Amino acid sequence: MLNSDGKERAQYIIRQLIEHSYREGSGLVMSRNTPYINTIPPEEEKKLPGDQNIERKIRSLIRWNAAAMVVRANKKNPELGGHIGTFASAATLYDVGMNHFWRAKNNKFGGDLIYFQGHSAPGIYARSYLEGRLSEKQLDNFRQEVKPGGLSSYPHPWLMPEYWQFTTVSMGLGPMLAIYQARFMKYLINRGLIKDEGRKVWAFLGDGEMDEPESLGAIGLAARENLDNLIFVVNCNLQRLDGPVRGNGKIIQELEGIFRGAGWNVLKVIWGSYWDQLLANDKKGILVKRMNEAVDGEYQAFKAKGGAYVREKFFGKYKELKDMVSSMTDQDIWRLNRGGHDPHKVYAAYHQAVNTKGRPTVIIAKTIKGYGMGKSGESINTTHQQKKLDVKDLMYYRDRFDVPLTDEQVRNIQYYKPNENSEEIKYLKDRRMELGGNIPERSTFAKPIKAPPKDIFEVLKQSTGSKEMSTTMALVRMLTNLLRDKNVSPRLVPIIPDEARTFGMEGFFQKIGIYAHEGQKYEPVDSEQLFTYREDKKGQVLEEGITEAGSMSSWIAAGTAYTNHDIEMIPIYLFYSMFGFQRVGDFAYAAGDSQTRGFFDWSNIWKKQLWQERVYSIKMDIAI
Repeated sequence: MLNSDGKERAQYIIRQLIEHSYREGSGLVMSRNTPYINTIPPEEEKKLPGDQNIERKIRSLIRWNAAAMVVRANKKNPELGGHIGTFASAATLYDVGMNHFWRAKNNKFGGDLIYFQGHSAPGIYARSYLEGRLSEKQLDNFRQEVKPGGLSSYPHPWLMPEYWQFTTVSMGLGPMLAIYQARFMKYLINRGLIKDEGRKVWAFLGDGEMDEPESLGAIGLAARENLDNLIFVVNCNLQRLDGPVRGNGKIIQELEGIFRGAGWNVLKVIWGSYWDQLLANDKKGILVKRMNEAVDGEYQAFKAKGGAYVREKFFGKYKELKDMVSSMTDQDIWRLNRGGHDPHKVYAAYHQAVNTKGRPTVIIAKTIKGYGMGKSGESINTTHQQKKLDVKDLMYYRDRFDVPLTDEQVRNIQYYKPNENSEEIKYLKDRRMELGGNIPERSTFAKPIKAPPKDIFEVLKQSTGSKEMSTTMALVRMLTNLLRDKNVSPRLVPIIPDEARTFGMEGFFQKIGIYAHEGQKYEPVDSEQLFTYREDKKGQVLEEGITEAGSMSSWIAAGTAYTNHDIEMIPIYLFYSMFGFQRVGDFAYAAGDSQTRGFFDWSNIWKKQLWQERVYSIKMDIAI
């Protein structure tokens, strides 16, 4: 074929063979991208348990109360703001996790760790309202944190210290913090400080958020470290603040290539169950071809303009496709759903993700921004900024999700909560109790570290005479003394961005080792030297490489271990300010908001003056 038809024709035939093989269920992936269909074929989907009628009712009530909370707040004061469209697109993604996967922390289990997407906070509050954890008065104080009992705009452990675990709304920080949190969990397990309970770290992200450098900046580390305790869920509603994420491209395909290339397990959840029969009848691959061709700008319009538009613009491009849907009404075509709104598809992906071994998983779910909000809010460019719904939209929202409110109650934007003996409330609470308790919830059962003897630093109080000592050297000697204390030593976490030799800390390589999840599989080039480079599965030093943001993420993970893992750790982050602080300012705020406990050490005193006020407010207290 190469000789007769040329290389382009040969490559085309090979691609078609690979795609056909994949559609037939071979699972063979020969490139960075697979066709624009679900990764898990229908016949391989794990069946969703539970009562789906009740779960849909619960999900509908949560949707309503989340929207009502934002609308009521802005009716009171239009400056309060808030978000409706993000949670509307992600409700099913959260609901399936809450009902079937996310295990709470209790006295027998450490709990899964969930990094909720910040803009979805109204939906999490709405669920807690049905559970009885939040009152109607608290919902009415949404975004009014200065009032007693007010609800913070976004996940904020400082403002709601018994509720939120992680701060995530600053775009890009959640993904990186989740990666280093999952790595630190493995660190604690490998060092024998906590048990391996099969806990998972879940991070919920937006497709627009993935443009932040931090969002993708550490995915290579997650793959290298074999973090099979890490699951990303990227909600691809195809829209960011001003318009499409990739109007001329396909963000799902782009992310698939990036994550697969980095070594992740990639699960695409693009199409809902109503597409299954059409795809099964697509013997020639024309439907998949059309799915591959259409760009995100088109997909956005398909869900904004109705079934007749989809028939003409999507199926109408090829006669075979038009014939395929000829017996379907426009309403039938409009009902063809996206995978992120189908609990069966979402459950199958979550089930495979939690059972994946040896590498992290990313679930890329396709949804609709402002799902259910009607023509004024569903899949249009202004959806992200929408804080209000008029009466007509509210009526549509109520009817779309069968919320049992009268027209008068809708006009008054009333919340809806069934009585405590209703099947919905009983089911909701039973699911959480079966999974161990409430989520989100922040608590700690960590025991204080026994203080070292008072004279442990006595030698450092003595004058060095004419021999000057740098502050960095003094700190290294302090750490050396602490490493001799049996109570403090195991809890020290030196975090260094590739400058241990600069700081005179290379002696730690031999003394306590550099953490490496696979140990050391090679003989170091400097093995004959006293301070040879030594990696160890039980190593204590986190030698992070040239990444200040990554080092800061490790510092936050270690400094919040008292609440996330019920163990007090003492992270000490050392770096040059000229290479560090200008890149991690937002992480410093996240550390403060998360009530991180630990120590910084950096040089260049002029930089200290700029950061002194904020760093001191971070409350870096330590339990010794």
